[in-house]
Amino acid sequence: MSGLTPPPLKNDCFALPPGVDWTPVDDALDRLRASLDCRVASNVRPLAGAEGFILAEDAIARRSNPPAANSAVDGYGFAALSTGDGPQTLPLAEGRAAAGAAFPGTVPEGHALRILTGAILPQGVDTVVLEEDVTTDGKDIAFQGPIKAGANTRKAGEDVAAGDVALAAGKRLGPAELALLSAVGASEVTVFDRLRVGVLSTGDEIVESGASTDPGRTYDANRPMLLSLLRDWRFEAVDLRHVRDDRAALATRLDEAATRADVILTSGGASAGDEDHVSALLGETGSRADWRIALKPGRPLALGVWQGRPVFALPGNPVASLVCTMIFARPALGLMAGEGWKRPQGFIVPAAFEKRKKPGRREYLRARIDADGHAEVFRSEGSGRISGLAWADGLVEIGDGPTHIRPGDPVRYIPYASFR
Repeated sequence: MSGLTPPPLKNDCFALPPGVDWTPVDDALDRLRASLDCRVASNVRPLAGAEGFILAEDAIARRSNPPAANSAVDGYGFAALSTGDGPQTLPLAEGRAAAGAAFPGTVPEGHALRILTGAILPQGVDTVVLEEDVTTDGKDIAFQGPIKAGANTRKAGEDVAAGDVALAAGKRLGPAELALLSAVGASEVTVFDRLRVGVLSTGDEIVESGASTDPGRTYDANRPMLLSLLRDWRFEAVDLRHVRDDRAALATRLDEAATRADVILTSGGASAGDEDHVSALLGETGSRADWRIALKPGRPLALGVWQGRPVFALPGNPVASLVCTMIFARPALGLMAGEGWKRPQGFIVPAAFEKRKKPGRREYLRARIDADGHAEVFRSEGSGRISGLAWADGLVEIGDGPTHIRPGDPVRYIPYASFR
């Protein structure tokens, strides 16, 4: 599959069924999952440079781990059949076995051999007794039996056997994965290219932070937030900068984006107002799907295709933009990057707050875990309170139905780290 390039997406891939208006979160996620597939090619890379990449093929163990039966402790090795119950005494064979310095011969029946951690078990040894459980005069050893056959040893391939799948396709490679692949003899792996995700801010009111003292201007918080988020998620973040509310300029910038990114995230201009040019342009291509999601914060989410590239038109409000990116874009990006569709891991913890909620929308509250292990929420639910994003270390998810949460009630808490 190396070098294969996925075909462009069809313009109608995000279309909702006729008559659908408000879309529940789970339905939106299911439709999104069904609309997308892997968007990147694969290539062979040296293992040493593969950290952060996603396996495009199963990684097969070239040799077993451990490659041979060995000792798990420092002690003395012998054949279990040579011992029994009660006090045991065995003469010591000459020499020893150490990691990287195997004993060259066979340990005679009824004898013991000094053996160190990691040493290959020599012929005549299948069991090891801890040195702390032994007394010795240098010629013999004495210990209390019985010692279970195979005690303190590791079998060949008990971790991974040669020819087995060490890691399955879709696994993102980190320190632990690189350790395992190194241990089973991999020197190179077939991985997907990094998914390139472009971030574009829109709007006449948006300026770079500090670029103006005009209170009518809004400093761009979304672009640095989303670019940082994508880098933290180990995608290739592509800065598409900012474009004003000019439809021709926006179209030109999207044309450029389609050559530089596999996926495009925009913020602002996603609704149906006079200056919502992202939504309007996607409508002109016939690809726009306005998903009015039953979600707080972040209801408006326009999806579309621009020159074969999926476009997520996110809300302009930073809090809503972050929530939509985490809940909708993150699993979709994972699918397009080759790691498959993954939902964030949540934990049921006691609430440190009270909240009444009406039916109809799923809510995500900025939250963090207090010293007692309870989830506390930000003092305000106002979606303009960007400080709450920095205060929190995760989200509390409250279901679609009506509820009254009291302190101590179980709630689902999703750490920001679960989206990585």
